[in-house]
Amino acid sequence: MALGAGAAVIAAFLLLVYLNQYRSSVASDTEPVTVLVAKSLIEKGMPGDVVGIRKLFDSEDTPKNQVQNGAITDPATLRGRIATEDIYPGQQLTVADFATSTGAIGASLAGKNRAIAIPVDAAHGMIGTVESGDRVDVFASLQVRGATGAMGRPVLKILAQNALVLDAPSETATGVGAANQTASVVLRVTRNQAAEMAFAVDNGKLWIVLRPRAGAPPTTPGAVTDESVLAGVRPEVVYKRIRSQIGGRR
Repeated sequence: MALGAGAAVIAAFLLLVYLNQYRSSVASDTEPVTVLVAKSLIEKGMPGDVVGIRKLFDSEDTPKNQVQNGAITDPATLRGRIATEDIYPGQQLTVADFATSTGAIGASLAGKNRAIAIPVDAAHGMIGTVESGDRVDVFASLQVRGATGAMGRPVLKILAQNALVLDAPSETATGVGAANQTASVVLRVTRNQAAEMAFAVDNGKLWIVLRPRAGAPPTTPGAVTDESVLAGVRPEVVYKRIRSQIGGRR
């Protein structure tokens, strides 16, 4: 009877240990883990940086036993990666869904983004100063023709603000004629901005102006003409006069 009682006590003790471990295991399996889940379609080939910028995911608490292998929990993991397959809404983002980017410029584009190479000289393009990853403003200097069709006065207008530099020469040219040589700075802009810049390159001059990489608020500068520089004429007046000049040719 003593042996039987001892065995019963041991069995009860082992049962309590087992139940305690089981409860711990169940609690561990159901413990929530924060993972990234797609909230809209992430197309194959989309850069992870763009996924983060456009916030195409939500952070959701998921039971540990339902978390997929390699599930991404930190948005920083997406940097420098590119989607290898379509990822559908509600699907967990995993490391297997993204491959390391090759560094191609196309990996930094998505949606309405376009990359355009701007040919500029050392002064207009800040060649040797502007680097990949910098943020710049782009100004166009054009000649506005009057109603008679004769060459009119020069006008400076901003075409893009906070454009990302995707590629830029690291050094300026040297030697005879170096001041007149051009180099290309590749910018990420919208498709409309790309069209305006292409027109300005063919019909005028472009200026690239370096700005802070972050924290610089957008502005709404008006057109710059001889009137605005010398007499301080307001931008809206300048625009009105330019429109009347252009409209007079029609």
